[in-house]
Amino acid sequence: MHIPEVLTSELELPPFEVVLAQSEQPNDRYDVTKWIYVPNEYRQYRYILGTRGENPLICVGINPSTAAPDDLDNTLKSVERVALHNGFDSFIMFNVYAQRATNPDNMERECNPVLHRENMRAFDYALSLDRTGSPAVWAAWGTILEKRPYLPDCVRDMIDIGRTRGARWYSAGKRSKKGHPHHPLYLRKDSVLEEFPVEEYLDHLG
Repeated sequence: MHIPEVLTSELELPPFEVVLAQSEQPNDRYDVTKWIYVPNEYRQYRYILGTRGENPLICVGINPSTAAPDDLDNTLKSVERVALHNGFDSFIMFNVYAQRATNPDNMERECNPVLHRENMRAFDYALSLDRTGSPAVWAAWGTILEKRPYLPDCVRDMIDIGRTRGARWYSAGKRSKKGHPHHPLYLRKDSVLEEFPVEEYLDHLG
């Protein structure tokens, strides 16, 4: 379990480019030629966790929990299985908001604009890792998007960034009555990605 210790506004948040550079340096905790982990140590926030490849599936949840390289939780294990089944050679776990909290009810009530800004820089970087020219983004946040009023606006910023990168949005599994994309945890490993009209979905939520 991870329960936030402080508000992220109380943390020192180096620029994403700084923690990215640190994550690319060899260390004795995990293989940096296999894993992308930004920041490269356990902190109160996480921007990216994934494997390296030419054609990654970028899975987007709401917020990170405790997973780390070589220590994936069940959600991340499911993400990796679905990515491989759908023909991707790697996966990247990204989140709408970067604050760690195993229980989303423990997320901070107000969006920290600094954390969000750096998280969007991380998203743009994640999109740049795709070598096909059209990054695949898997919306996989379930109904948890309703937990905080700032979360849909964070997704809208992601859509804008994705548009400049030619991103394609997908979902997997049955959507909720309100159209929320299915969470990865209980998906079959042979689940197939389907196109997801993310802008229409957000407009429908209001």
